[in-house]
Amino acid sequence: MKAQKAKVRPEDVNAKLAAKKGPISRFIAQHYRHFNAASLVDAAKGYEAHLKAGGKMLVTIAGAMSTAELGISLAEMIRQGKIHAIVCTGANLEEDIFNLVAHDYYERVPEYRNLSAAEEEALLARHMNRVTDTCIPEMEAMRRIEKLILAEWMAADRAGEQFFPHEFLYKILRSGKLKKAYQIDPKNSWMLAACEADLPIIVPGWEDSTLGNMYASHVITGEVKNVHTVRTGIEYMTWLAEWYTKNARTLKNGEGSIGFFQIAGGIAGDFPICVVPMLHQDLQRTGIPLWGYFCQISDSTTSYGSYSGAVPNEKITWGKLAASTPKFIVESDATIVAPLIFNWVLGA
Repeated sequence: MKAQKAKVRPEDVNAKLAAKKGPISRFIAQHYRHFNAASLVDAAKGYEAHLKAGGKMLVTIAGAMSTAELGISLAEMIRQGKIHAIVCTGANLEEDIFNLVAHDYYERVPEYRNLSAAEEEALLARHMNRVTDTCIPEMEAMRRIEKLILAEWMAADRAGEQFFPHEFLYKILRSGKLKKAYQIDPKNSWMLAACEADLPIIVPGWEDSTLGNMYASHVITGEVKNVHTVRTGIEYMTWLAEWYTKNARTLKNGEGSIGFFQIAGGIAGDFPICVVPMLHQDLQRTGIPLWGYFCQISDSTTSYGSYSGAVPNEKITWGKLAASTPKFIVESDATIVAPLIFNWVLGA
């Protein structure tokens, strides 16, 4: 059979969609036509379509996206109501605030691939903690926040109160005690934007973070008496289960109203997506819809046994997604891909 001439060309469709947007979106529509570039466009269009249908979006953040300053675009997504909940690692939760108050002391190491072990030890001696090409200054960032949050931990502990990790950081931001120390434009801090919007944040495995390690040390020394002063991951899951139950509904297109936008993999992605099979299989709340949109940005290509490298269809077998759920995967660097998708959704 002979090839048939296309009645509608994808590039024309994308150009039409981008015509009323800004220069970034028009550039994407013109140049991003194939392979992972085309997947990026498809994912962005799907995100936008999900919101236009009346859906909400949960965004998960693993990796070191806060140190990569994803907040420059993520904060605006929060302010414009394009994100309705965030699940992130403890590192991303705290590192946005580290950057907020210590940015001028950060150091970029573009030749990080060539550093010798002795050069790495020299960074350690200077208390410069390296994340790929960026060094976080311990004293100016981590220890400064430790002093403030320890006071909050101890005050809650004495009062017999318990709060989630993100709630303690919200307390610090709302107190204004850090305001004079800001070293970036506050509009580029996603934690400030989330705090102002009182955005729900879920932080599974918070113990695996700098502040989590600090908290454990203060429990060991007895400065914090009750280890449960900071609420746990199980409590986060029960909170998420009730939030999803309350907010999820079936849209007119037949898909669920809560979308899932996953940056990288790990616990930040796997923990929250499991709330749906838990609701269905363990709580027997079978009338609650599945996730209504799914996108993953990851540099972990399809592999053997890896969650981060699992294709979206594998999630069908676990009761997380339906066969009809719009699914996208962009196998690329999230520091490149996520800001572009966000700017498309923002109309930039």
